[in-house]
Amino acid sequence: MQNPRKFKIPIGPQHPALKEPESFSVALKGEKILGVDIRLGYNHRGIEKACEERTYVQDVYLIERICGICSHTHSTCFVQAVEEIAQLAVPMRALYIRTLVGELERIHSHYLWLGVAGHEIGFDTLLMYTWRDRETIMDILALLTGNRVNYGINTIGGVRRDIDSEQIKEVLKAVEQLEERTRYYIEIATEETTIIKRLSGVGMLPYEDALRLGAVGPTARGSGVNRDVRRDDPYAAYGELSFDVIIDTHCDVYGRTVVRLKELLESFKIIRQILKDLPEGPIAVKAPRKIPAGEALSRYEAPRGEDVHYVKANGSEKPERVKVRAPTLANVRSVKQMLKDRYLADMPIVIAAIDPCFSCTDRLIKVKDVNRKTARTMTWQDLHDYSIQWHKEHGIDFTRLNRKLKV
Repeated sequence: MQNPRKFKIPIGPQHPALKEPESFSVALKGEKILGVDIRLGYNHRGIEKACEERTYVQDVYLIERICGICSHTHSTCFVQAVEEIAQLAVPMRALYIRTLVGELERIHSHYLWLGVAGHEIGFDTLLMYTWRDRETIMDILALLTGNRVNYGINTIGGVRRDIDSEQIKEVLKAVEQLEERTRYYIEIATEETTIIKRLSGVGMLPYEDALRLGAVGPTARGSGVNRDVRRDDPYAAYGELSFDVIIDTHCDVYGRTVVRLKELLESFKIIRQILKDLPEGPIAVKAPRKIPAGEALSRYEAPRGEDVHYVKANGSEKPERVKVRAPTLANVRSVKQMLKDRYLADMPIVIAAIDPCFSCTDRLIKVKDVNRKTARTMTWQDLHDYSIQWHKEHGIDFTRLNRKLKV
């Protein structure tokens, strides 16, 4: 007879603790977690395949929409690969501006994460404070790029907008204000007993496991892994700048919190250096419409960790292959280790601690056609038609829905 205290429960794909659709099957004994199965594929948008059906210029804006929080991350990582294939010498002023927007995005992301983490442990006052500060950063991003989200600053060969002295003053003013508030948040995190006790020892990921499971970003650095693409493989203007890589050895949710908070101070330091030493000159070079045949792998230290883009060109105006490895895909394997022997109540904050973006992570489930003897590559239209037919067979007819909407 099966032990009545052992059972499985589903968390997701729709759940109050998950802001995006993802599925976790949790094996429990009472409130104790015995194991977790993670299933991807609930929010796959086929962006890689869509990129292969569009031009490089169109792809810059499509790639940017992989993630609203890391939009500059993905577009920069993509254009770096294309620029390497085309052997374009991007002006230094453009590289500095890319780095500036990248660090503003990092601040925005870390503030958003801190608010969500506070919410998951019932500290909604922290959510309100940090999201208020996040608004300041989003306003600055809108001032520099024209958009609060999906900034559209990048182009192949440089950036689309320059910055002037008045904008520089506004950025420095915001940095001064936010640095003071960040130091207050660090004081809370390192001295508030309730936070320390709630996060310490939760979601343990020892150094050896972080390496074995391929963790990246603050998830890895919170376990003592001294790794950061900005320093280890400099891109944009990072080779010209001075900053420290923040690591912590608590190996738990508390350590990941400390890393993100202290990284904010490093971002403020980097921004001040950029604005002080911003070189003169053009902000872009002309890029060919057709990119020469070749391939490149581009790396970028996103707020969540290392982002990787692979681009293969065939000499046409459309890429032959685009491959994206977002940081959440690297970190999601660690969640099973973090939840080992923990309680169900810890699950929301443990998942949140890797700062997941499941829209970035999802991958297509393999489709087997028993009627075909040879494999074939699905086109964008094939993928679209298959999706419509699959949902139709499962009771959702979008053609009927469209007719209702028109009426």
